[in-house]
Amino acid sequence: MNENKFDIILIGVIYNPEKKEILIGKGSLNPDSLTGWCFPGTKLKKGEELDKKLKQKIKEQTGYKVKNLGSIFVRVPQKEPEKFIVYFLCEMFSGKEKAGGGVTELRWMNPKKELEKYFASDMNTRLKGYLQSLGSSDFC
Repeated sequence: MNENKFDIILIGVIYNPEKKEILIGKGSLNPDSLTGWCFPGTKLKKGEELDKKLKQKIKEQTGYKVKNLGSIFVRVPQKEPEKFIVYFLCEMFSGKEKAGGGVTELRWMNPKKELEKYFASDMNTRLKGYLQSLGSSDFC
């Protein structure tokens, strides 16, 4: 393994502010997921534009065009130190829901009420707290 090589993984947390829900997908996106559910995403390759790649993959995997509101969390998994994972908050603005690109099913869920149903309990507590705040009426 090249010690200087990182795989940069882009994750889109697609948020609907009106319903206070986030979109998750099931399929081959995250084979390590205990539940099979994860956020849409992709690996960034050398020379690719981050924002363009993220939006392109989200469109392919969900059918939606999104606006990238910026990064919300970054982590390097302890078991996979060669991965650098960046989470972005995105809002959908057009399109029709259609699973594709390795995603077999899509589901909107309220993160305050349902996050633990779909994601492992070992999710980073700061990320978990942020996502749960998106499902709260107190989120600005």
